[in-house]
Amino acid sequence: MKNDLPAFGCVALIGKYQSAEVTESLHTLAQWLHASGREVLIEGDSAEALPGADFESADFEVIGRRAKLAVVVGGDGSLISAARKLAPYDIPLVGVNQGRLGFLTDVARSGMLPAMEVLMQGQFRPERRALLQASVWRSGERLFSALALNDVVVSKGDLGRMIEFEVRVDDEFVYSQRSDGLIIATPTGSTAYSLSANGPIVHPSFGGMLVVPLCPHALSSRPILLDDTSVLSVRLFSRHDARAHFDGQENFNLQGDDCLLIERSPYCVTLMHPPGYSYFSMLREKLRWSEAPKDV
Repeated sequence: MKNDLPAFGCVALIGKYQSAEVTESLHTLAQWLHASGREVLIEGDSAEALPGADFESADFEVIGRRAKLAVVVGGDGSLISAARKLAPYDIPLVGVNQGRLGFLTDVARSGMLPAMEVLMQGQFRPERRALLQASVWRSGERLFSALALNDVVVSKGDLGRMIEFEVRVDDEFVYSQRSDGLIIATPTGSTAYSLSANGPIVHPSFGGMLVVPLCPHALSSRPILLDDTSVLSVRLFSRHDARAHFDGQENFNLQGDDCLLIERSPYCVTLMHPPGYSYFSMLREKLRWSEAPKDV
C-alpha cells in the first residue's frame, strides 16, 4: 500500500440491496479505491450483489473495527440504516445518492468518482449529527432499546383508533393527549416525518429533540422543542395498544402502561460533506424554495 495515502486507508462500501444501479456503482467504487491503493471492505449483504468480485466481505462489527470511512450507495434510508449500526464505532459516512430526495446523501451518482477524489484529498467537511436513544419499559423491566437518527414515532396499533398517553419531561408532567400518536425527532429528522406533520425545520447544529403530535384531538396541541439534556417519557394509558417505530426500520408493540423513554444518545454520526455544501442550499434544492411559479 502507498505510504502517502490520506487517513482513509480502509474504506467500507455499503449499498442498497437488489438494485442493478447500486451494484454497478459499488463495483466501480471498489475498483477505483483498490486502484488508489486502499483496502476495501464490502458489507456482507452488499457483497452478495457482487458475485466474483475479489474484495473482502465484512459484517458491521468488522467494518466498525477496521474501516476509517464508510461510503453508502443508495438513498437516505440506506445511510440511516448504516449510521445506526456504525454509530458506536464513530466512523464517518458519506452518501452517494441513488434514492429520491437525498437530504443526507450529498454525492450525486453522476459525479461519484470526482467526488471521491476530492474526499480522499481531505477536502470534505465533517459534520456531527445527534442520535436518540430510546427504550421500552414494562413493569420496571427494559424490554427493548434502539437508536434513531431521524425519529422515534409512537403510532396507533392494529385497531387503528386514537391512542391516549401521558408525556413527561425530566419526570415533570407536561400533558396527556388523545391523538394518532407522537413524533420525537432529532434536528436531522425535522425534515422527515415531522415535517409532514407540520413540525418546524431545525438546523442540525441544534442538539435538542422535537416533539410533534400526530393529528391531536385538540387544536391547542403544538410542537415543542426540548434541549439535548432532556429525558422524555411517553406512558401509554391502560386499555390502549400502540406501536413504537425507530427510524421506520425497527418497531416494538406497546401495551397499556408501557413507558417509552427517549433521550439524546452518547453516540453521534459524522457525515462528510463536499466542498461548498450548505444546509440552506440543500433545503432550497430539495424543498424547491424560491422557485418561480410554473405556468398552468
